[in-house]
Amino acid sequence: MEKDSLTAIIMATMLEAKPFVSQMSFEPVSKKPFLVFKKEKLLLVICGVGKANAAMATAYCCTKYRPDTVFNIGAAGALTMSKNKGEMYQINKIIEHDRLDFKSSKPSIHNPSVMEGFKCAILSTSDKAAVSIEERKKVAVYGGELVDMEGASIVQTCKKFQIPCYIFKYVSDTLEDIESNTIVDNIRQYRQESAVFLKDQILKAYQQHPI
Repeated sequence: MEKDSLTAIIMATMLEAKPFVSQMSFEPVSKKPFLVFKKEKLLLVICGVGKANAAMATAYCCTKYRPDTVFNIGAAGALTMSKNKGEMYQINKIIEHDRLDFKSSKPSIHNPSVMEGFKCAILSTSDKAAVSIEERKKVAVYGGELVDMEGASIVQTCKKFQIPCYIFKYVSDTLEDIESNTIVDNIRQYRQESAVFLKDQILKAYQQHPI
């Protein structure tokens, strides 16, 4: 990162963000319209759950703070048996299966920026949480390996502002985890590791090879 650059990290909930705030000594700078934390040249924005919240928070972040780069870090559910709990993936393609392209009538596709050196996965973004096995199977037919509720909107908004956007997701639940309480417990279990991964691997890799 250059001396005067600002890097923004967007996360859906404080449940996911809590260890990031403590480990990286973020200080709160704003509560409304979105909860925002800052430390030197790093910004952390809590967007809320869902595509609309993600789009609004990203647009707010891009217009008010004008970051050079945006990262979205958070939990995602697995759509295939090959993805294990706690694993971190860089997202290299996002399928928005519940919003069809007007011209092709096919699911909208979004392409985040990608850094070398990280294992990748395809993400599906939906406004409806895919919890049950039946719901996950319906989403999986479009080609996604993980599913969340924010990634597509964050990438699409950043593209409008011509700001590079990187998406990283850790697996918080698999096909075996179909209870909301279990998913929350898993996020608590793996969020600490994800914070360390961001600090020690993602941000360091970005600092060595900035846009």
